[in-house]
Amino acid sequence: MNINIIYRKRVIPNECIKLDSDIIIYQTDDMVFTKWRAFHEKPYLSYGYSCYFLNEGYKLSKFIRPDGTFSVWYFDIVSYSKGPEEDSLLVQDLLADVVVNADGTVRVVDLDELAQALEEGLITSSQMCTCLKQLHVLLDKLYHNGLQDIIIPLENAISQIN
Repeated sequence: MNINIIYRKRVIPNECIKLDSDIIIYQTDDMVFTKWRAFHEKPYLSYGYSCYFLNEGYKLSKFIRPDGTFSVWYFDIVSYSKGPEEDSLLVQDLLADVVVNADGTVRVVDLDELAQALEEGLITSSQMCTCLKQLHVLLDKLYHNGLQDIIIPLENAISQIN
């Protein structure tokens, strides 16, 4: 599938956004690499790069501060499906996220939102199970193999455009 546009669907808040300002810099059958600017700049985030691992159930982002320095690695646990337009990808945020700081510390965040979404019927129990299984696989990779193997494809794509 040749992907020309990406949609991000979230349940908290309930929104589906066409990421039409994101630039697809490269894609394979298994990955899509993008460059983007933050919707709202923050001290820890001005722009970044993402790799959508289409067979893994997560998206990896490299956050860059306004001064151009590295901030954090950010993993969104997601599911992928065909988007509403031809050649589009719909990325469903499954709420749980993993943040890896520059010093290598790992934090799992937004599990409270995951529980809230299930309690309020915003996600199904199947989506909850998918999220937790994908989170487990990602954490297992990080704890046993480290971050380096996971970030190599994104770092290689970034080096091609810089």
